[in-house]
Amino acid sequence: MKAAFVGLGVMGAPMARHLAQKGHEVIVYNRTAEKSAAWVAANGGASAATPREAASGAEIAMVCVGNDDDVRSVIYGDHGVLAGSARGGIVVDHTTASATLARELAAACAERGVGFVDAPVSGGQAGAENGQLSVMCGADDERVFARAYPVLMSYAKVCKRLGNAGSGQLAKMVNQICIAGIVQGLSEGLNLAMAAGLDPDALVEVISQGAAGSWQMTNRSKTMVRNEFNFGFAVEWMRKDLAICLEEAARLGVDLPVTAIVNEFYGEVVQMGGRRWDTSSLIARLRAPGDRPRG
Repeated sequence: MKAAFVGLGVMGAPMARHLAQKGHEVIVYNRTAEKSAAWVAANGGASAATPREAASGAEIAMVCVGNDDDVRSVIYGDHGVLAGSARGGIVVDHTTASATLARELAAACAERGVGFVDAPVSGGQAGAENGQLSVMCGADDERVFARAYPVLMSYAKVCKRLGNAGSGQLAKMVNQICIAGIVQGLSEGLNLAMAAGLDPDALVEVISQGAAGSWQMTNRSKTMVRNEFNFGFAVEWMRKDLAICLEEAARLGVDLPVTAIVNEFYGEVVQMGGRRWDTSSLIARLRAPGDRPRG
């Protein structure tokens, strides 16, 4: 397909690269034009001066930016993706945003005869680089999802429609809630192990093979105990995601006590200077002051 990709951050740039490698004709847009130029130099394709220009003539346009306001800024307006999208085209939003926004975008796209899929991803930067993302999708029209599916699989290991528009974002909320609880539990366990004089690496080798095992334990425990937090998803973005979870839960009348507490803990990590540390840095706030990393 002819595909537009709007947003070339740590996730978007490799996702767009996989599209090009799978043979799709890719035109990219990034608000920092230098990033677009560098991407084209490395991957081919073309760059556009505006989101509208990128989407013009594209059969499918992907967006991967920061938050709800960022999405609106590239979708709407005279220079936005929708202004350049033709009837029968598809807009896919990979941003982790609110379910309310997803439903809003679905309605706006429908008015123009454009299909819409909210499709937040999980797997972090490594998943994007390796084309191994989990893509959680919402779409009012199953036929639109069916058309988008083979394109999305260019950078996915699994891609599933979970319901109408907004369902993808709701699934991503569940994903982030589960991660938050697991990382906090792992942080407390590893901190106790070190305080008790256990070798944390040897400990993890044993317990990771049982019921305590998790992706976080396998991939982050060794770096957590060494105050290395330069991997994957940043704390500032996790706080944004958890705020979305808490807002949606309040709307639904659902209690998220652990999520609320962990969100506060991430706030403490930010105060320690860890805004850009990865989410495994929850352990830093448990360490004795002399053992904590520097912000």
